Amino acid sequence: MALARLSRNWKQSSGTYAINRCITDKDVPFNAETVDKMLYVQTVRKVDHMKFQSNGTCAVQGYRFAHAERVPEDYSDSKSDKFRYGNLEATKSGDKPRVVVLGTGWAACRFLKGIDTTMYNVVCISPRNHMVFTPLLASTCVGTLEFRSVAEPVVRVQTALAKDPNSYFYLASCTSVDTDKHEVYCETVSDNENLYEPYRFKVAYDKLVIASGSEPLTFGIKGVKEHALFLREVSHAQEIRKRLLLNLMLSETPGISEEEKEQMLHCVVIGGGPTGVEFSGELSDFIVRDVYQRYAHVKNYVCVTLIEANEILSSFDVGLRQYATKHLTKYGVRLVRGVVKEVHAKKLILSDGSVVPYGLLVWSTGVGPSEFIKQLQLPKSPGGRIGIDEWLRVPSVEDVFALGDCAGFLEHTGRPVLPALAQVAERQGKYLVELFNKKIGKQNAGRACSANDVDLGDPFVYKHLGSMASVGRYKALVDLSQTKDAKGVSMAGFVSWLIWRSAYLTRVLSWRNRLYVMINWATTLVFGRDNTRIG
Repeated sequence: MALARLSRNWKQSSGTYAINRCITDKDVPFNAETVDKMLYVQTVRKVDHMKFQSNGTCAVQGYRFAHAERVPEDYSDSKSDKFRYGNLEATKSGDKPRVVVLGTGWAACRFLKGIDTTMYNVVCISPRNHMVFTPLLASTCVGTLEFRSVAEPVVRVQTALAKDPNSYFYLASCTSVDTDKHEVYCETVSDNENLYEPYRFKVAYDKLVIASGSEPLTFGIKGVKEHALFLREVSHAQEIRKRLLLNLMLSETPGISEEEKEQMLHCVVIGGGPTGVEFSGELSDFIVRDVYQRYAHVKNYVCVTLIEANEILSSFDVGLRQYATKHLTKYGVRLVRGVVKEVHAKKLILSDGSVVPYGLLVWSTGVGPSEFIKQLQLPKSPGGRIGIDEWLRVPSVEDVFALGDCAGFLEHTGRPVLPALAQVAERQGKYLVELFNKKIGKQNAGRACSANDVDLGDPFVYKHLGSMASVGRYKALVDLSQTKDAKGVSMAGFVSWLIWRSAYLTRVLSWRNRLYVMINWATTLVFGRDNTRIG
């Protein structure tokens, strides 16, 4: 049996025995000459590194022997360049067209959810393996909801990524795109403990959908990236929760001065948009309902400050803005109008010279294009996003589409750049998947360079459905006007809070997560928020 197993493993492996057996550093010393010999052996018989023995959510298997992953960066021989990447080769005649999706945000997941996998093979590439339900993310920072309630695994969104033999999810970041060769170049994510060194690979596509999202805007202010916490990912919410609970617990230890307690327990939020206001409201509610009971020794030191350069919730109706201002002030949130000049480890400085000490600093001043989007050699819309036409295509290249926060209409379309909202991204994802399923796919235009003469039908039209925001203490704002100046239904209070919760509960992607959210809300109502600090 041992001989049979050995024979079977040898047959399943690609290349020669010398490559597929386990080569260690003791066997062969690693140097440029060794690499050259190994690459020469590979050319004897082509090695297909991408024939996985299992499918589903996985990091890409690049090479089967350790030395090939560590080809020196300065080794620029032409033979070395050929084998530096693991490849997912271009589709062949008889294969389904391959759609590569970059990202797992609102736009990407709405597209993935609806794509017809009987027409296309799908490859999703993202540094995270889940979608974040961002409207409820602020609730996880204080324990109203648990983190898994707002995270939807991408293989649940599109099961073909886990089951179909030619569809994959790759835990990696895209580093560049070659639109002429129809290839994307990627690098696997690395863990914090550096157990696995990142390596690179490339994937050929027939159609490319760029939905990689955006990054928080810091406006180049010194110290923001080093000292502030953002609120866009589950990992951000986890860090905020740990920092908040750590400060509460440490402030009770003997020897902490009054001044240190005030600094440690001062929570500062920068940005008066919906995210900043909702987080301030959740934090205020947490302090009034939970901190006052469980941290009685330091309850009088806890303070929340919201700093905004203009008015809070500037996109909402004037009456709703006034209601939010009065409500937040009533429940202990100090509103300050100012501009941050620089940030230090325990204090920030405003443009008027004021010094604001803090123990927790959350930065929420909007989003902008990521470094990946900036370096792409593609046309840009105002603001630096990828420029698109009315059908969400990148017009200067073939077979590339862009949507969500990373895309904006080009000036010649006569359309304004849409705001970076979840409903915008979701509607674009819904439109594009219908374009792929009903227009491109049914006209046999899924192959690379085959959709030039396809009738794409009506262009994308966005209609704003309204805005909602929670302000804490069972109160919320609902503004159903289509534009800032247009008239529409606007309301605030407890009924609005019920509408806010009901609307977002129905938008959660899966019934599993809806059940999680309902259970979390019920247990928080009955038992209060969980203040366990783990990690």
